Amino acid sequence: MNKGKAVRKWVAIIMTLTMVIALLSACSGSGGNSEAEKRVLRIGVLYGSGDNDQYFRQQYTDMYEMTHKNIEFEIVNAIDWNEQRYETPNPEGGASNQPDPYVKMKEMLTGKNPVDVVVIDYSMLRRLTQDNLLKQLDPLIQKAKFDLSDYVPTVIDGIKAAGDDNLYALTPTFSASALYYNKKIFADAGVEPPTDNMTWDDVIAKARLVANGTGADRKFGLSINRWGGDGFYDAQTFGSALQLKMWDDKGEKMLVNSGDWEMAWSTVAGLYKEKLSPSQEDMQKMNEKQMSGDIGYNPVSGDLFISGKVAMTIGEYGYINEINSAMNNASKIKGFESFEWDVVTPPTHATKPGIGGNIYYSQLMGINQNAQNPDDAWKFIEFTNSKEWAELKARSTSELVSRKEFIKPKNGANYNINAFTTLKPVPPTSNDAEALYRTKPNIWEAQQPGYELFQQVVKGDKTVKEALQEWETKGNAVLEKMKNNPTGGVTDGGGTIDVKPLNEEEALKAAAGG
Repeated sequence: MNKGKAVRKWVAIIMTLTMVIALLSACSGSGGNSEAEKRVLRIGVLYGSGDNDQYFRQQYTDMYEMTHKNIEFEIVNAIDWNEQRYETPNPEGGASNQPDPYVKMKEMLTGKNPVDVVVIDYSMLRRLTQDNLLKQLDPLIQKAKFDLSDYVPTVIDGIKAAGDDNLYALTPTFSASALYYNKKIFADAGVEPPTDNMTWDDVIAKARLVANGTGADRKFGLSINRWGGDGFYDAQTFGSALQLKMWDDKGEKMLVNSGDWEMAWSTVAGLYKEKLSPSQEDMQKMNEKQMSGDIGYNPVSGDLFISGKVAMTIGEYGYINEINSAMNNASKIKGFESFEWDVVTPPTHATKPGIGGNIYYSQLMGINQNAQNPDDAWKFIEFTNSKEWAELKARSTSELVSRKEFIKPKNGANYNINAFTTLKPVPPTSNDAEALYRTKPNIWEAQQPGYELFQQVVKGDKTVKEALQEWETKGNAVLEKMKNNPTGGVTDGGGTIDVKPLNEEEALKAAAGG
């Protein structure tokens, strides 16, 4: 009897093994998707080169390949840096034959061998979704029961804002700004330090209370950027949440002669007139005093906040590393004294409560609608946005991870980390902005009169209203000339207007008022 049971047991085992082997064989057959089958996952990025994808692999794909032996990654670049590096300048002047990034991105998504995963710039996300080039992730998230409950709300809200309240991409990391303040300066002045959710009026009032001293010894209340001295761009930072634009979406008409622009210029020019923010002349005086004394150069002299020259400044999350480095090495820096500091949410406008913070989505990843390997594409995005990945990267990245559970001050420091995650992002602007910048690459010449006119406002030579009206007139003249020659330089009296060069990110912000 025992012998019969043993025979039946072995027969059952053999039948079970046979079924398993048959199942595995079926999965690994043609058209299957076996875990043992080697598969290629193609990831598309906007800029790069074949010999320069090491950083991306180290940050995002190496660890995945280590745990998924059946997956091999191929990094594809929409625009090759090497090709741009050796681009021949336009012999007739004006812009060289630069490719349209959106067109190149679209080709990468819809060509004969389309990528599976695409790393997206936030400025392109809305246009890609409206052109139906990305898969909606919400159904995949629901099917996988992928938990997003601890995602930073500002990250999810910003991504949804570009997708008509749907998710077409996720990002494992992001960056944001906060208002940094020097506790010692406030304590010495007997003024309560700033708090979260303050308006610009509140912050400027604080700046007025703590600013003191004259000449090279003055302590300033606020610098809208850590390097100071550029009120024209400060006004754009101030107006970013108001979504101020210099020109319309077609680049045919200036929009600067408006109430919001007048308020922005009046406020920021007032900071310089009252000596609440340091001008270039003020910074020159400080440098001359330092170099003429027995201190001379020190590695923090150019940073207004770290050197103790301003009480408050707006800075990105990564600035914390620089501050901590300076404070930890204070004894090595001649004439430098460490101080306690903290952060609060950036100032907001009363008409746009809770909006601001300059959120930057560094690695938005979506799935191509034409992906050849959509299942593995989703698994990869799921992995890079997982809690396990966030816990690991939270210890090493200079950015914030998107899962709030792992956003904590580093190295035992004590500061208001929530200041970086509280405000909502500024909603995305026009879909056609990117195309405008490419079809009219010299449109920045319409910006140049504004830079010069703002300085005249600060000096008191013109009122804000007069300056904006003049900028509108001169800018419209530039835009009118560009209708006939959109890619060539615009001249004024026989000479090309000297335009301060901008990189792509600065240009996008300038046109949108960011």
